[in-house]
Amino acid sequence: MHCPYCKHVDTKVLDSRVSDDGCSIRRRRMCHDCEKRFTTVELMQLTVLKRSGATEPFNREKAVAGVRKACNGRPVTEDELARLGQVVEDQLRLAGSPEIAAHEVGLAILAPLRRLDEVAYLRFASVYRGFESADDFEAEIALLRMERADAVVEEETAAPLGISAPSG
Repeated sequence: MHCPYCKHVDTKVLDSRVSDDGCSIRRRRMCHDCEKRFTTVELMQLTVLKRSGATEPFNREKAVAGVRKACNGRPVTEDELARLGQVVEDQLRLAGSPEIAAHEVGLAILAPLRRLDEVAYLRFASVYRGFESADDFEAEIALLRMERADAVVEEETAAPLGISAPSG
């Protein structure tokens, strides 16, 4: 590790702590040459295994770019897209594996996108899952309606008891 102040290559780790989520390590370091202290944060490098067999580092912006296309013309803000990207990356990191199949990245996007905007979800799912006909769209819409109806029933059942239904 090079010292950010004097660029000396010999530094000493004074303290190491794993983050609460277990996805990073914070290290307090000191340079042997200039004796200044600095902090580094080490993150697990996520790697995406593509269908071709090639691997590349996970790029949150690349994942969000695909979602952005699905959200074109929809009332979805850049902040909401950034939060979705963070949720997806967090979900992938919590899986605990440094290498993720490209298919898993798409799966991680679907649920948060469905909560964000159903139309954008249908657009993304149609490409991701390779919809080939209107029947595929109709089947997915039927699932969305059924889930929405189940959520309403859950709320109505919980309301008389004074219990709030879980969101999600």
